[in-house]
Amino acid sequence: MSLDTRLTRFFGIEHPVVLAPMAGISGGRLASAVTSAGGLGLVGGGYGDAEWLRREFDLAEGASVGCGFITWSLARHPELLDAALQRRPAAIMLSFGELQPFAERIRAAGVPLIAQAQTLDHARRALDAGADVVVAQGGEAGGHGMTARSTFTLVPDVVDLAAERSPGTPVLAAGGVTDGRGLAAALALGADGALVGTRFWATPEALVSPRAHERALTASGDQTVRTRAYDLVRRLDWPPEYNARALGNPFLDTWHGNQEGLAESLTEAVADYENAVAAEDFDTAAILVGEGVGLLRRVRPAADILAEMVEQAAGILNRTASVQR
Repeated sequence: MSLDTRLTRFFGIEHPVVLAPMAGISGGRLASAVTSAGGLGLVGGGYGDAEWLRREFDLAEGASVGCGFITWSLARHPELLDAALQRRPAAIMLSFGELQPFAERIRAAGVPLIAQAQTLDHARRALDAGADVVVAQGGEAGGHGMTARSTFTLVPDVVDLAAERSPGTPVLAAGGVTDGRGLAAALALGADGALVGTRFWATPEALVSPRAHERALTASGDQTVRTRAYDLVRRLDWPPEYNARALGNPFLDTWHGNQEGLAESLTEAVADYENAVAAEDFDTAAILVGEGVGLLRRVRPAADILAEMVEQAAGILNRTASVQR
């Protein structure tokens, strides 16, 4: 069963589902698994590790995968874009920063550009930069984003904006899409597919500790919080308008909302955090997941997740063959 949309036709894929390029999580095996199952897999380019990027592209073993970059970080390591473009990726996704001059280089290389937006202004700038696909990300999403908008209201706003300014440009919904119900809702809101992170985080192909999986499977969306505390202890210089959704734990009980106190104790907090990461101690270490974490029941292969998601969405939409858009 497939759901046919402008996204599937543009990329020549079977299902309108794209793997979120989660930094340090969406490696080559996961990206390849999503692509092989009929979606589009994106490797998470992360914060500037050229060796990691090379290894993960190699682990994709020739599958048609793309790559996502944190744009403000890419500006400090522009050579990573060259390394990715040399792999002839299926797409490059840019998020969380100024799109230029990267957009021009990506388009000049003949590679599709996916641009993520958290506001209508972000979406306008993405369309002006010539993005081939725009991702509308609501605050429900895991990892980094903004609290400004929810997926349910942002998606139709961006869909209407794209229809007005660049008819034919596909829009993806991101944030809270965890099963077929979320995919069906995204399509009903006018999106051409979904960018999915948290659900694929809970796969054996993801670069995730089994201890983190175990902890997340008993959690609910109520236990997640948007915070800057982890950026401080990881010494990541994120722009102030962004924060990250993470699963609550004793570390956040102490430091979330207490940025001044954390800054004063930063040396000790950084050491504690790094020790916790090494020990896989998730009372302190970060689990960056979205509100959809409460819908995770077990760790499953990416291919099984994708097939079930599409089947459930098609049933909800009451279409036995395809959804034409």
